[in-house]
Order: sequence, then structure tokens, then C-alpha cells
Amino acid sequence: MSKRDYYEVLGVPKNAGDDEIKKAYRKAAIKYHPDKNPGDAQAEESFKEAAEAYEVLSNADKRARYDRFGHQGMNMGGGPGGGGGFSMEDIFSQFGDIFNDGSPFEGFFGGQRGGGARQNRGSNLRIRVKVTLEDVANGVEKKLKVTRAVPADGVTYKSCPTCNGSGQINKVTQTFLGQMRMASTCPHCEGSGKVVDRKPPGVDPDGLQRKEEIINIRIPPGVAEGMQINMSGKGNCGRNGGPAGDLLVVVEEEAHEHFRRDGHNILYDLDVSFADAALGAQIDVPALEGKVRIKLDAGTQPGKLLRLKGKGLPILQSHGKGDLIILVNVHVPTKLSREEREILEKLRDSSNFKPEETTGRRQGFFERMREFFTE
Repeated sequence: MSKRDYYEVLGVPKNAGDDEIKKAYRKAAIKYHPDKNPGDAQAEESFKEAAEAYEVLSNADKRARYDRFGHQGMNMGGGPGGGGGFSMEDIFSQFGDIFNDGSPFEGFFGGQRGGGARQNRGSNLRIRVKVTLEDVANGVEKKLKVTRAVPADGVTYKSCPTCNGSGQINKVTQTFLGQMRMASTCPHCEGSGKVVDRKPPGVDPDGLQRKEEIINIRIPPGVAEGMQINMSGKGNCGRNGGPAGDLLVVVEEEAHEHFRRDGHNILYDLDVSFADAALGAQIDVPALEGKVRIKLDAGTQPGKLLRLKGKGLPILQSHGKGDLIILVNVHVPTKLSREEREILEKLRDSSNFKPEETTGRRQGFFERMREFFTE
């Protein structure tokens, strides 16, 4: 079953601002919240769907990638927003505080379910990785050196004395309906229900220290500049024993010596001599998997486009491939020997060496390109 468009899920236009997106998510989350729809599996799925849409559209980088690549651009790693889906714990951990603005829903939708403490998820880390066009074609394993916050050896935790381990502070408010018991997140432990008891010297107050790690990552074939791969749980660890955030690996493409990229196709400029263009020739051209021999027909004109199907880049999460597009350029020498000049002087007045007269405007290069790609 294909995923619905995230803007459609939240019922907002593509140019919606952050406040409009947040308001739409609040509305959907309240409508489909499991506490309001006990035992309703469809409502729970709608609740998760809305959270996933909000997780992407509320993040400027992810939203830009989604606008450019759609769902395909998001399915490049595990975890929320990266193709792994959401658990209910993910949603309440990450987005529970969206309701904590003093609204009447605070006690019900403050990120806590069943009175349990929540875990303080750690922050995400972002790192850039450079890939070559060959890496894009074949996929590649990379080793990344990452410095992340992790619990120090010897750290122990105890129950939070402020909330007695519940993660919540209860208060009674007088309303026109009578007394109402409300629950809010404990400010001391931030909802985790525990705090650091003992920690070794040299670590921060949360018992975390920064350590350098080597992390292996698989870059799949077909990635593009700016795409992001999410490695779930490889970011900074959370406070008070909370789970780690994600490592966000952003792809950067290195310039290639011979090729230029155009989506799934690769472009190559082929310079040929006047003699080869006029007489025809068998020419070896570079390709990603090695050299390929092509036939240049006699009378090939400058600007001719040749297509080698399936010699381009793989399409992400597909079995298809783009093409290798060859642009033929005819080399004109800038210096001639006396013998060469004499030969050309003899040919100058030959009718066969004079350009043909054309009626109307000659088709330009970009028009030929447009026609070529719509074949």
C-alpha cells in the first residue's frame, strides 16, 4: 500500500508555514489519540501517520528533501522519517511536548501514557560523507569517525526525589466544573523518573562523556547530492539513561573527471577529429564500468547526441538504470602545417565542404536535447 502525501495527511497546502503545520498536527493528534479511541486500530494508524508527516514537514532539511524526492528520498535509513516507521513510544517521546502549552489537554496529551515515566531521547548528530560517481553506481561501505555523547563507565541512577520516579508532577486546579487533577512533566528529571546518583570525575552533570567511535554505513546505489541516511540510535545518548538520537548522514557528490550527472543519466563530452566525423570511426569512450566502443557514423554533425541505454546510474530502490548520453564535439585545429593548409585550401571551394543552405531557423542544441529526452 503506497503512502499518502504528507501534506494531504495533515490537510495543509505545500506552502504551509511552521505554525500552520503544527496546528494541523495538534488537531489530527487530538482526534486520533489512542486515549480517545481505545481499541481502534485504524485511529492508531492515523495517529502514527500524522506523527510521521509532522516529523518530516516540521524539519526544514527533511521537508526540502521530501519536496524534492518525495517518499523515495525519505526511505534511506531506519527510524522515524527514514522508512522505519513510528512506534507509539517514538511519538510520545519526540512530540508529546507539542501539547504542553498550558492548554486543557496538557494533562492528557503531555507525552505520558498510563502514568509511566518517559525517556529523554538524545540529540541527533549530522555528518557529511563524500561519494564518487562510482560509489553512486555500485553502492559503497564507508567507515565514519563520529564523536558522540555516551554514558560514562560507572554512572548509576536513582529514582527522582521530586516525582518519586513517576516522571510527573500532579496538581489540582479549581475550574468552573470543580476540581480537576492535572499532570505535567517533572521539571527535575524531565519526565524520565530518574536522575544521576553517582558518576566518575570528568563527566558532565548528566553522566555523559564524549567518545570517538568508528561506525560502518552502507551507502546504497543511486543516492543523490543532499540525500540523508538516518542511522537510528547512533546519535548522542539521552539524559538519565534515555535512548540515543540518530546519526544523520548527508551525501555529498564529488566532481568526476569525465562525467556530469543529470538525474539517473550521466553526460559525456566526446571530442572527435574532423576526419573521424566526416569518414566515421570506431571510438572507445569511458563508462562507469570500463570503456565502451561506439560506432561514429560517417557525416556525424557537431552536437549530435548518442544514447547508450542502461549505462547510467541505478535508480534508488529500483532495478532500473539511467543512460550514458554522449555529446559529439568536432575538434577544429588552431595550428596547421603547410601541407595541411594546402589540402584544406584545395577543399575550401568544394561544394561538399560548404554548409548547406537551410530555410528557416536551425534547431538549437537545447531543442535537440529536449527532443532527445522525450523520445
